[in-house]
Amino acid sequence: MVTPSRFDKFLKGDTKALTAEEKRGLRTFIQVGCVACHNGALVGGNMYQKFGIVEPYWKYTGSKEIDEGRYAVTKKEEDKYVFKVPPLRNVAMTPPYFHDGSVDSLEKAVWIMGKVQLGIDLSEQQVRDIVAFLKSLTGPIPEHARKPPILPP
Repeated sequence: MVTPSRFDKFLKGDTKALTAEEKRGLRTFIQVGCVACHNGALVGGNMYQKFGIVEPYWKYTGSKEIDEGRYAVTKKEEDKYVFKVPPLRNVAMTPPYFHDGSVDSLEKAVWIMGKVQLGIDLSEQQVRDIVAFLKSLTGPIPEHARKPPILPP
């Protein structure tokens, strides 16, 4: 579900829709390479990618079980640790993070992604800025989506 957010207003030309910190976060998000996978209308959700390109994900997530991703279904070696890239719309409202819910904080999830996907040790400032940008992707949930559907008997 795409909920209209301040980021959408920014994309439509309202340069004041984002704070300076959120704009720095967007810039960092682009510059460090997050947009290679997290792109499009949903800011992700368009592709599959190995989780742990640079280092094993479980080294930082503390995952109790190591999930081999799509490999469990396809049995193809190239699908080991491959998962669907999640969309980042409303990500600030959807902890815990990663396929196994192993990380509670968005800040930690961003830092881990820098390490295991990009091989970058993001600074505390970069993490704060990226998280601020990610929070700008949060929009109000439409009233109709809050109501349970009426199902046939």
